[in-house]
Amino acid sequence: MISWLAGHFDALRVAMRRLIAAPVNTLLSLLAIGIALSTPLGGLVLFAATQGIAGSSALPQISVFMTLDTGKNDVVAMESKLKRTQGVDSVRLLTRETTLARMRKTEELAEVIDALPRNPFPDAFVVAPAVAEAAAIEQMAAQLKTWPKVDHVQIDSAWVVRLNAMLRLGKTVLVALSILLGFGLVAIIFSSTRSQVLALKNEIEVSQLLGATNAFISRPFLYVGWLQGLLGGFVAWIIVATLTSALRKPMADLAKLYDVSVVISLPDSVATLTVLAVASALGWVGTTIALRQHLWRSSFNR
Repeated sequence: MISWLAGHFDALRVAMRRLIAAPVNTLLSLLAIGIALSTPLGGLVLFAATQGIAGSSALPQISVFMTLDTGKNDVVAMESKLKRTQGVDSVRLLTRETTLARMRKTEELAEVIDALPRNPFPDAFVVAPAVAEAAAIEQMAAQLKTWPKVDHVQIDSAWVVRLNAMLRLGKTVLVALSILLGFGLVAIIFSSTRSQVLALKNEIEVSQLLGATNAFISRPFLYVGWLQGLLGGFVAWIIVATLTSALRKPMADLAKLYDVSVVISLPDSVATLTVLAVASALGWVGTTIALRQHLWRSSFNR
C-alpha cells in the first residue's frame, strides 16, 4: 500500500514538473479550458439570478373587465361561472364602487372623479390561474374574451410567464452547450497529451527497454491531464467571479426598472465543486484517449 501511494506521489510530482517546465503552453491550455468551463458555470450564475427575479414577482393573474352596462345579476353569474371554469384557482371581485372609492383617495383624481356624471369604472374580476405556463394562461385569456359582457381581458405580470418559458429554453440550450464544451475540453487535453507523448518519445522508448509497464509510463500523463482539468476549473471560477463583480451593479439597476429585487452572487460551493470534479474527470478521460492512440498502440511498444 505504501509503495502504491509512493508511486502515485512520484507520478504527481513528475506531472507538476512537466507543467512548470512549459509555462507558456500550460497557461494557454488552462486559459482555453477555463474559458470553455466558464460558459456553463456563468450560465448557472445567471439562471440563479433570473430565477430570483421570477420568484420575487407575483404569479401571473388575469384581469377581466366587464362592460359598463353589466348588471348585478350578470356580475354574480359571471363570478359563479369563473369559479367553475377549469384551470381557475381563485377569483376575486372588484366592484365598480370599490374601485371608485379607492381612486377617490388619490388627491390628483378626487376632484376629477367628483366632476364626472357617473361612475366610469367597470366591475372587474382578478382570476388566478391554477398553472403558470404561458400557453395555458394565454389560452384562458383568449377564451374569457369571448364571454358575453366582457369588455377587456388583461394578463398581469405576463412578462414573468415569458421569463419562465425563456428560462426553461435557456436551461436546455445550456445543457446542450455544456456537453459540446465538454467534448471540446476533452479535445484540448487530447491534443496537449499527444504533444507531450511525441516530445518525450525517446524517454518513453528508453523506459520501455528498461521494462517499464504502460501503466507506469502513463501515470504522470494522467496526472497532467487531471491537473489541467482541475486548474482549468479554477481559472473558470476566477473568470466567472470577475464577470459577476462587474455585472452586479448593472443587474441591480435593471431589476429596479421592473420593481423586483435581484442578487447576482458567486457560484455556490456545490456548483464550484461539481465543475471542478467534472473538469478533472474530463481531463483524465482526454488523457486516457490520447494515450490509447499514441502510446499503448504506438510503435513505442515494438
